[in-house]
Amino acid sequence: MRIIIFILIVTFGFQQLIFAQNLVQGKWKFITSDSNEYSKPSFNDKDWKEIEAGILWENQGYEGYNGFAWYRFTVIIPSEMKANAAKDGGLLLDLQKIDDADETFFNGMLIGGSGQMPPNYMGAYDKERKYIIPFSKILWDKENTIAVRVYDQLGGGGIYGGNVSLRMMGLNDNLKIRVNCLQSDHIVRLGNSIELTVSFTNDNNVLLDGMIRIEVKSDFGNIVFSQEKTFILEKKSKKQQKFLISDLAPGFYKATIHFNANFTTFQTTTSFGIEPEKIVSPTDRQPDFEDYWNRARKELAAVDPQYKLIRIDSLCTPTRNAYLLEMRSLGNVLIRGWYAEPVKPGKYPAILQLPGYSGNMEMTWAYAGDDFVVLALNIRGHGNSRDNIAPSFNSVPSYLQTQLADKEQYIYRGAYMDTRRAVDFLFTRSIVDTTKLVVEGGSQGGALSYATAALNNDRIRLCVAAVPFLSDFPHYFILGNWPGNEFKEYKMNYPELSWEKIYETLSYIDIKNLAPWIKAPVLMSVGLMDETCPPHINFAAYNQLKVPEKEYRIFPESGHGLPAEYNEVRNKWIRTQLGM
Repeated sequence: MRIIIFILIVTFGFQQLIFAQNLVQGKWKFITSDSNEYSKPSFNDKDWKEIEAGILWENQGYEGYNGFAWYRFTVIIPSEMKANAAKDGGLLLDLQKIDDADETFFNGMLIGGSGQMPPNYMGAYDKERKYIIPFSKILWDKENTIAVRVYDQLGGGGIYGGNVSLRMMGLNDNLKIRVNCLQSDHIVRLGNSIELTVSFTNDNNVLLDGMIRIEVKSDFGNIVFSQEKTFILEKKSKKQQKFLISDLAPGFYKATIHFNANFTTFQTTTSFGIEPEKIVSPTDRQPDFEDYWNRARKELAAVDPQYKLIRIDSLCTPTRNAYLLEMRSLGNVLIRGWYAEPVKPGKYPAILQLPGYSGNMEMTWAYAGDDFVVLALNIRGHGNSRDNIAPSFNSVPSYLQTQLADKEQYIYRGAYMDTRRAVDFLFTRSIVDTTKLVVEGGSQGGALSYATAALNNDRIRLCVAAVPFLSDFPHYFILGNWPGNEFKEYKMNYPELSWEKIYETLSYIDIKNLAPWIKAPVLMSVGLMDETCPPHINFAAYNQLKVPEKEYRIFPESGHGLPAEYNEVRNKWIRTQLGM
C-alpha cells in the first residue's frame, strides 16, 4: 500500500512539474501607443522598451501614464508538449490581472479579452485573465507571438498580480466550481438564512476523490459557518452540493469552498448579503458639522469663479461643441474640466461627471447622447487641475492625508466645494435645464456624487453613485486593507496626531454623515466582491438616505470594477427618471 501511495505521489508530482513549466519567463516588449499592426506576428518590435509582465507599469518607469499600451512576447513552444496539449485542446495563458481592459492575441488571432475598450470603456482590473490558446493555432518548435492590448483609464496600469505563465493545463484548470444562490444577485432581502448550491464540472480524464469544505466569514472576518463532507467527482462529470446557512445577522459574507482531492486543492469564493438595508452604522457628525459646511459654502461664494471656456475644435462634432473649462474654486484654486453642449438650440438636462481616486477626467461622455449637456470635472489635484495642488497618489502622505491635521484645510473640503463650483457654472448656462441636473461617478466619483447632492440639495435632480468611496471610516479601516494601511503609516510618521483627531477630520467628509441632506432620488450600484470599497461601507451611507426614491443594484460577481451591464442600468435609470 505504501509503495502504491509513493508511486501516486511521484506520478502526480511529475505531472505537476510538467504542468507548471512556464514558457514566458523574462521581460516583455512594451510600448505606450496603439495600432492594430502590433497584434501581427510580422510586426517588428525591436525598438520597443522591455518591461516585466506582472508588475504595474507605473512601477517600471511609466508613472502617471494612462491610455493605450501593448505588450509582446515571442515564444518557441517545444513539440514535447504536443501530446499533452492535444488532450486538453491547447495551452493556458495566465496573465493574472490587467488594469483596466485588455484584448489578447496569439499569432494575430484574438483569443480573449476582459472589460471594454473606449469609447464604451468598462474596466475589469480585478478580474483574472486565463485564456486558452487553441491547439490548432500553435506553431510547434517555431516562434509564436503573444500580443496584449491594454487600456488604462486612471491609477495603476498594465499586467499585474504576479507571475504570468504559458503552460499546459492541469487538474485545477479543468475543474470549474461555481456557487449559485436562489437570489440572482446573492442578496437576501427578507430573512436570515441562505442556501448555496456549489456546482462542480470536472473536465479532467481522472476521478477526483477527496473532501469538500465550506467556510463562511462575516465582512469583519468572523467565522459564522463551516462544514466538511467527503466528495467524489467522476471524470468528465458534473455534480452539485447544497449548503444551508442560517441565523445570520444583517450584513455581508464571504463563502470559501475548498475541494481537496488527488493531491490538489481547488478553491473558489463568493459573497452574499443578508438584509443590507438593516445594517446599522450611525452617523458620527461633529457638533459643528452643519456650520462647517455652511462656512465652506460662504467662503466659496466669495471667490470670483472667473469662468473661461476654450473651444477645442478637434473634439467638436457636427452635433456637439466641446470646450476646456477653467474656473476658480475654494482658496482661489484653479480647476478644470471638459464641457460639451449640443449644437442645436434648446434646453437640455445636464450631467456632472466626477472622477475616481487619482482619475483624469477626459471626453468620456459619449454614452450620454446628444440630448445632454455634460461637464467632466477634475477636482483639485486630479488630471488637469494640479496647478496649485498636486499631492502624490502613490506615497504617504498621499492625497487622502493632505492637510489631514487641519479640518479647515483638509483637501476634501476643497474638493467637495470644487463640485459645488461646477454646479454654479452649469447654472450660468442658458442651454441647461436647471431642473434636470444629474451628478454621477464611481468610487471616489460616487462619494463626490453623494457630497454634491448633499451640499447642493436644492439644485440636484438625480444622484448616481457606483461603488462609493469615503464612507464609514471607523469600520472601513477594519474591513479593508487600503486605505487604512496608508493612514496607519501616516500615523506612525506623525505620532502627535491621535486617531481620535484623524477620525474627527474624516467625519466631516464622510458621505454617511452627508447622506441625510440629500433630497434627490439616488441610484447606488455595488460590486459584491469589492475589496476596495466593501459593500458594508456603501450601505452605511445608503441607509442614511432619507429620500423616498432610492434604489440599489448588486453585481454579485464584480469587484470594484462593474461590468458593461452597469452602463445600461445607469443610462436607463437616468432617462426614465427624467422622463426621456
